[in-house]
Amino acid sequence: MANTFLTTQQIAREALLRLRANQVMARLVHTDFSAEFGSFGDTIRVRKPATFAAEEFSGTTSPQNIEEGYVNVALDKIADVSVEVTAKEMTLNIEDFVFQVIDGAMQAIAQKIDTDLHGLYVDVPYSSPVSGTATLGDIAKVRKVLQDNKAPQAQRRLVVGTETEADLLGLEALTSINRAGTGSALREAELGRVMGFDIFASQNVRDHTAGAYASLTDVTATAAAAATSIALTSTAGASTGKLLKGDIFTTADGQSFTVTADSPAAVAGVVTVAVSPAVGTALTASAVTFVKSHEASLAFHRNAFAFVNRPLALPAGGADGYVTSFKGLSLRVTQDYVMSSKKNLISFDILYGVKTLQPELAARFTR
Repeated sequence: MANTFLTTQQIAREALLRLRANQVMARLVHTDFSAEFGSFGDTIRVRKPATFAAEEFSGTTSPQNIEEGYVNVALDKIADVSVEVTAKEMTLNIEDFVFQVIDGAMQAIAQKIDTDLHGLYVDVPYSSPVSGTATLGDIAKVRKVLQDNKAPQAQRRLVVGTETEADLLGLEALTSINRAGTGSALREAELGRVMGFDIFASQNVRDHTAGAYASLTDVTATAAAAATSIALTSTAGASTGKLLKGDIFTTADGQSFTVTADSPAAVAGVVTVAVSPAVGTALTASAVTFVKSHEASLAFHRNAFAFVNRPLALPAGGADGYVTSFKGLSLRVTQDYVMSSKKNLISFDILYGVKTLQPELAARFTR
């Protein structure tokens, strides 16, 4: 009897289920999905929730306009895993093929997506440090940052790196939660819930290395209100070095900023840096405190960040392909025969973009 080969459709459907099960960070942020096909480089408008202000009723109402904001998100990432397989491997049953090929491919793609999402830490100007070993008191302090920024109470997450995870595992207040209906990777990553945070551990939390200028302790800031750049001056006068994208600092009046682009090197101790958010109250020689290099764990509300995914179109050539979607996630699988190696080439790929929607709904949990 002739061998029965696995179909691209079978492989794609199994792969998508495994991809979803391996995601952590992508399951914790706002997602935007449409069944319309997308292309690399497309820009998607992602809607931000409308905000309102409650007013005291004094006999008449004051209608407020529904002003929904939008953020443009570029579909500028394609995560791809391409694998050469033999005709013999293509005759495996689907369970064996999942074990040999699909599981590893989907773990790699899920890890890349989560790593890209963790890279959004550079947009977050707010931070709260871990004092040596992470404690409940440290969690309370990062919670205060979100409270002060009026982040919604529901759907708050704290995703920590490996060093902080090791500390938190010793806290009796954290008990593991096994939630029905969540993917296995999400369950395995969850440490517990405390102080309104669902707490997760991730190997993909990024480390930030601060620019050399951030090591100075004698810096002051000057900028006009609403400015998006700040002049920093080292009073020593001869200091050099520069700041890097993602560096954060706080001025004496409590304003926090993140550097949005690598700065030029300081000249005679002076450097001008692009920052976010815009300056609130004008700064005049205001003392500056930098956050040093750190593990950039993140405390955030779901709407702080977005993961945007669109289906990729099938190739126009002779390759066999299948696009499958499930619960806001789409994956393409294509299969072709490579004459030079006399093997089948199977390609798994996903088109997506990541974006910070509301940085005020997040804070770095630094150590």
